[in-house]
This record gives sequence, structure tokens and C-alpha cells, in this order.
Amino acid sequence: SLQKNDKMEEPLDLIKLSIDERVYVKCRNDRELRGRLHAYDQHLNMVLSEVEETITTTEEDEETGEEIVNKKTRSVGMLFVRGDIVVLVSPPLRTS
Repeated sequence: SLQKNDKMEEPLDLIKLSIDERVYVKCRNDRELRGRLHAYDQHLNMVLSEVEETITTTEEDEETGEEIVNKKTRSVGMLFVRGDIVVLVSPPLRTS
């Protein structure tokens, strides 16, 4: 958790403070990850565990022309995430 005396000098300091915490990672192609952050590097390559991956796809109903949104979720024990697909990393949400 972020304390007043935790100095933030570089953007990656926010990620460093989230080690061993659950984080939310938004990736390209409508892919979202929630998991425990174990490691990262300056390219935002990450190792996550206890991951829940959600992939959102949309298709068009051929008869009505309506957009159909499909969400697929899967659980992954351990995952290497390549930094170049990462759009956003959010530290754990504090619900207090």
C-alpha cells in the first residue's frame, strides 16, 4: 500500500509498490487480466499468478445488424505478459 514516505520518482515506482499485490492489466485487443504481480521489467513485461483473463469480442448479428458482445473468461495459474501489449496497469483497488 502507498505510504506518504514512499517516494515516487519514476512511473515504474507505482508498479514496484504493487509487487505481490493483485493488479488489473488492460491489454490490446480487448483483453483484461487480473492477477498477482510477481515481477516486471522496464519494458513492462510481467509475471502474474492466479490470473483471471477476460477477452471481449463483438460480432454483428447477421439478421438484425445488432452488435453482440461476448465475454470469455479463463483462469491461468501463471502467466508471462509481454510488455508491448500492455495498455494500462492499475494497482490494487482499495475497498475500505
